[in-house]
Amino acid sequence: MAEPLGVAVLGAGHMGADHIRRLDRVVSGARVAAVADPETGRAKEAAAGIDGVSVHTDAEAALDAPGVAAVLIASPGPAHEEALLAAFARGLPVLCEKPMVPDSAGALRVVEAEARLGRRLAQIGFMRRYDAEYLRLKALLDGGSLGRPLMLHCVHRNVSSPPGFTSAMLVNSSVSHEIDAARWLLGQELTAVTVLRPRSCAAAPEGLADPQFVLFETERGALVDVEVFVNCGFGYQVRCEAVCEGGSARIGEEHGMAVTARGGAGVEVPQDYLVRFADAYDREVQAWVDATRAGRVTGPGAWDGYAASLVAEAGVRSLEDGGRVCVDLAPRPPLYAEERR
Repeated sequence: MAEPLGVAVLGAGHMGADHIRRLDRVVSGARVAAVADPETGRAKEAAAGIDGVSVHTDAEAALDAPGVAAVLIASPGPAHEEALLAAFARGLPVLCEKPMVPDSAGALRVVEAEARLGRRLAQIGFMRRYDAEYLRLKALLDGGSLGRPLMLHCVHRNVSSPPGFTSAMLVNSSVSHEIDAARWLLGQELTAVTVLRPRSCAAAPEGLADPQFVLFETERGALVDVEVFVNCGFGYQVRCEAVCEGGSARIGEEHGMAVTARGGAGVEVPQDYLVRFADAYDREVQAWVDATRAGRVTGPGAWDGYAASLVAEAGVRSLEDGGRVCVDLAPRPPLYAEERR
């Protein structure tokens, strides 16, 4: 039997700790070989009970640790570019959480660095591509039975925003998932974005523009709208409806347990993305491990990470300055020319 894939996990916060648990207890064919986080206590806590794991405060030390053959990046976005380039320099396959790199210039540098290698090493963590409902919608749209897609209507709601969450982050953090999902579902690039702001809800922290209404245009004339509302107060909800020439299809309806008791009835509403998309994260990491062990890289790549960062950047400009902002992608390097979403 082949040895399990030794993975260095960079970042042991909320997302990183969940991936460490997943690699250790859920995913087959992999093991956590190293964990890195600037806060030693957090790294040790996340790695507790895992045999053979080394703990580091420096990311590159974790990449060079014994047994490391691949990297999972779950550190804050601004640290991603350096970590990706360090992994590329060592020839290590990478699963990088979104955003690949928050600013489009840095994201393009990652694309260009990977292109110079002449082979893909990076998969980007747009896990909705692995969600069962999104996969069914993608297959339906690709099958063509509903005709050409005309519009996508999307909803993205969170119970509350974490401390330090900014108005821009509604676009470049929350809506980044809808950006990638729209590109993937439609097989089209997004060419323009307009962000509108209703009055903020009473639960929004001072100065936070929440909710927002984001409108994307695509290269072949479809429209995508997103209601993003990160202080809705009642649950985590993600929905998407595709409206096509011959019909429509909607995903994200309540599918939790329904309870009826004396005095009323209710339906469970997930309170966290790690609950709603738990299966998608499991499938995503398992697919990455399987592909890596087979010497392949699949799933959303560095070009997708760059496109999402560029579109989000345009959205933030629209939010701050008002009006419609065009999206101008750089030329696609030959390495990504044959990719199909």
